Amino acid sequence: MSSVVLPVPREIVTTPRVPVLRAVGAVVTRTVAIAALAVVWEILPRLGVVDATFLPPLSEVLVAWWQLVQSGELWNHVQASLSRSLAGFGLAIVAAIPLGLLIGWYRPVANLLNPLLEVFRNTAALAILPVFVLILGLGETSKIAIIFYACAWPVLLNTISGVRTVDPLLIKSARSLDLGALRLFQKVVLPAAVPTIFTGIRLAGAYSILILIAAEMVGAKAGLGYLINYAQYNFAVPDMYAGIITISGIGLLVNQLLVLIERRFSTWRTA
Repeated sequence: MSSVVLPVPREIVTTPRVPVLRAVGAVVTRTVAIAALAVVWEILPRLGVVDATFLPPLSEVLVAWWQLVQSGELWNHVQASLSRSLAGFGLAIVAAIPLGLLIGWYRPVANLLNPLLEVFRNTAALAILPVFVLILGLGETSKIAIIFYACAWPVLLNTISGVRTVDPLLIKSARSLDLGALRLFQKVVLPAAVPTIFTGIRLAGAYSILILIAAEMVGAKAGLGYLINYAQYNFAVPDMYAGIITISGIGLLVNQLLVLIERRFSTWRTA
């Protein structure tokens, strides 16, 4: 008796490659600009277009960076900077988010504190760095305090904005279901404000690195800001650029980590 061979559907045999191609294309698109910058950085000093004394080729900077890694010096500076940055950044989140929620939700609190906020929000953190140094000294306290001050404002202002810009239709719909004030805030207002709050947190994450570098150039004995400043004074130019590259890498990692955390807390949003 002859057997019958059924044709296999084509869609079962072939595997979809579109998602893979899209992922590869996204990676190439995101890295091509950085790769182009690296090539330009390597070629221009070697061709004499720029003075290699002040802008050495990227390969020399990477060699200096690896030497700092092998000696353990770079890790000591990174550890000192991250401890200060995370301390000020964490304190800013803990203090600014509850205060921002309170100001954004309760109008009497906003009327009381808004004039004070308007005074300090327009004062740059670096402008009052000498005040922190005079009051708190040159130690760790003044550096953490100035980072806290710089990071608190984007978190606070974005939290207030996130609460106040919740869609009124959502609030009316929730009230029509007889939700109390606490449940309304917990189930509607807070989830809707999360994306705006995380925008402020990401800005604060960048500020925590930028302000830290400036603070470490004054009276610090360790840290990436100290490394850059020390390398500049001693004309160790490759070491200076190695510190700058390290700062950029840390900032990129911090931003990507905050993006992942934001997605975790915003799973209700549609893609």
